[in-house]
Amino acid sequence: MPGVEEKTDPFGVFEPFRDMRDAYLDSMSKMMTDAVNTESYAQASGTMLDYYLAVSAPFRDVVEKSLLQALQQLSLPSREEFALLAERFTNLEMLVDDLDKKLDRIASRASEQPQVAQILGKLESRLDHLNQNLETISKSVSALVLEKQRIPAAIKASSKTK
Repeated sequence: MPGVEEKTDPFGVFEPFRDMRDAYLDSMSKMMTDAVNTESYAQASGTMLDYYLAVSAPFRDVVEKSLLQALQQLSLPSREEFALLAERFTNLEMLVDDLDKKLDRIASRASEQPQVAQILGKLESRLDHLNQNLETISKSVSALVLEKQRIPAAIKASSKTK
């Protein structure tokens, strides 16, 4: 047997008794295992457990009521109060998770803001460049209009001089 030191017998006098003991324990172990693994044992055990629970129910109620009174006198929470607290903590945890998701969305939008500002800055510089180009084109068109107006005047002036 484990945990029990067996003294060795130099002459082997007790060896047959040890063998007999081991054989007895093995056969009893097998017999008990076979008996416990039957359907009839399970039914009998279930019936005894049901009877025990039915008989002990009034005593359990008395013990539970007295325990609740003792807990109230000691200002300690009961099982129901712990269950309510656990439910509230679960609800709070879910709310915190929802807030965390919303904050993640806000943070991702906020991280996009510098990109948007950078893009807007690039667009503003492009618009400034286009505005400069438009001013250049406008000056060129104005110069062409003036030139066009000068050509007929120059033609008239040159025809008068001839």
